[in-house]
Amino acid sequence: MTTMTATWTIEMRFEEDADHTRATAVLRTPNGRELHGHGQSWRNPVDRPVARIGEEVAGARALSNLAHELIDFAAGEIETNVARYPSR
Repeated sequence: MTTMTATWTIEMRFEEDADHTRATAVLRTPNGRELHGHGQSWRNPVDRPVARIGEEVAGARALSNLAHELIDFAAGEIETNVARYPSR
């Protein structure tokens, strides 16, 4: 049995102001397609501003969104590459 390995790198980008954090997760697939996931977080006005927490929440949401984008992409790849047999 032959074992194959692959490494995919996800780039996380953040934009922040005092109360909001926006995150974008970017994945470049081996065939060159670029997928994006987006997430947001916002600080409750009564909470202390801790940028790290906003990044963690927005980042998690972006990764979750990216996972859905990747599943949709994979479904399209399956549809394109699955052998079609005539119905009997």
